[in-house]
Amino acid sequence: MISVLVIDDSPLVRQLLSHLLNDADDIKVVATAEDPYEARDLIKKLNPDVLTLDIEMPKMDGIAFLRNIMKLRPMPVVMVSTLTEKGAAVTLEALSIGAVDFISKPKSDLTNQLMGYKQELIDKVRLAYKSKVRPRSTAAPIAAKPPLTGEMFSNRLIAIGASTGGTEAIQSVLTQLPANTPPIVIAQHIPAAFSASFAKRLNSNCAMEVIEAQGGERLKAGTAYLAPGSAHMIIERKGSNLFTKLLDTEPVNRHKPSVDVLFNSVVECAAKSTIGVILTGMGKDGAKGLLNMKNKGSYTLAQDEASSVVWGMPGAAVELNAHHEQMHLDKIPQKLLFLLKTENSKAS
Repeated sequence: MISVLVIDDSPLVRQLLSHLLNDADDIKVVATAEDPYEARDLIKKLNPDVLTLDIEMPKMDGIAFLRNIMKLRPMPVVMVSTLTEKGAAVTLEALSIGAVDFISKPKSDLTNQLMGYKQELIDKVRLAYKSKVRPRSTAAPIAAKPPLTGEMFSNRLIAIGASTGGTEAIQSVLTQLPANTPPIVIAQHIPAAFSASFAKRLNSNCAMEVIEAQGGERLKAGTAYLAPGSAHMIIERKGSNLFTKLLDTEPVNRHKPSVDVLFNSVVECAAKSTIGVILTGMGKDGAKGLLNMKNKGSYTLAQDEASSVVWGMPGAAVELNAHHEQMHLDKIPQKLLFLLKTENSKAS
């Protein structure tokens, strides 16, 4: 049985979250708290498995409390966040501190979507319970390596897919790549309200330019293109150039953007010149797409279980033998640079 402590200053939200979670056979809300000070005492007394944590609370905000938790007693935390630009920035900060995942704050008009919200909440608590909790360093991001020289990266592409834990995993990879890295296309499972903030956060920490794709951009070296949270992103070829394209179609594998959609588009137009990377995440999205890439000539990497917050997506890819190598997250950037240099030397 997964024991949960619900922390929120709203009595209505505490009641609703408790009711929804207690409907699951394997979850029990052992207590609720209206502020971090009450929560602190309940954690000591009840030792819950998972916390759901509101961001805006009296006496101490959720971010300050999360920092304390991750410093003194690391445990799985699911943030309860507003889907706004401000909420996005704070939620991304929470993920950088060590929160496993987040869910939107329940709305007053939730009635028509209650079953979907309930299942998402239950799934994320279960996922948090099974996840590897790692307090993140509060130090500044790793400085990007100096730009490399020459034309060693011409006509190459990197495609990355991720979900739960992916915001930090993607940043870990991108911050260690130089400014003249080939174009990178990224599908991260993220709400529409958060993707622009995530792109800005990455851009501020990376030597490469990182943008939220708007569709129609010509891929160029030194730029990473993040799929917006409201659309699938695909890559299409026009002559000798590659371009982004956004699709407002149905979710695939329950996700929009979908990693499979991105990876499969790479197969159609640039498989042999692309390196595919699948990172931490829940579910199987991207596993079949990575296999298609491998079968069509891409070199493919999967994050290993030890360094994944959730080994769902990379684990599914490994099960399909969709990877050439699986490796620790910390080793992926240098492997990418090695592959790019190796392939270029073969072509020269």
